Amino acid sequence: MDITIHASFLPHDDADAALGFYRDLLGFEVRKDVGFGGMRWITVGPADQPGTSIVLAPPAADPGVTDDERRTITEMMAKGTYAAILLATADLDGTFARLAAGDAEIVQEPIEQPYGIRDCAVRDPAGNMVRIQELR
Repeated sequence: MDITIHASFLPHDDADAALGFYRDLLGFEVRKDVGFGGMRWITVGPADQPGTSIVLAPPAADPGVTDDERRTITEMMAKGTYAAILLATADLDGTFARLAAGDAEIVQEPIEQPYGIRDCAVRDPAGNMVRIQELR
């Protein structure tokens, strides 16, 4: 089989704040910005990886989600326990410095983990955990 990861979804609760983080701080290009019914779906990704994207989507936009489930999702996003993504860079220290200077919520400064990975962690404006590993 020849299967690739085309897109992954992360929730956002403020489209402009999400753009500020993913476009302005991480440097991702905006590929699509689609609005419907007061909601926005924003597709971003690294310029040199046109086949891999992150879709920043309104949480619980699916009509099958109940009001109780929407409340739970909102609570989990506020705590930072709803969604996460793992990114990688050859310049972890430079990336971290850019995020810290941009007022990203720092969860963990760059550190060598006991399982052999050096990484850091921040939260995006919606509370999603963004871990960034150092490529070696």
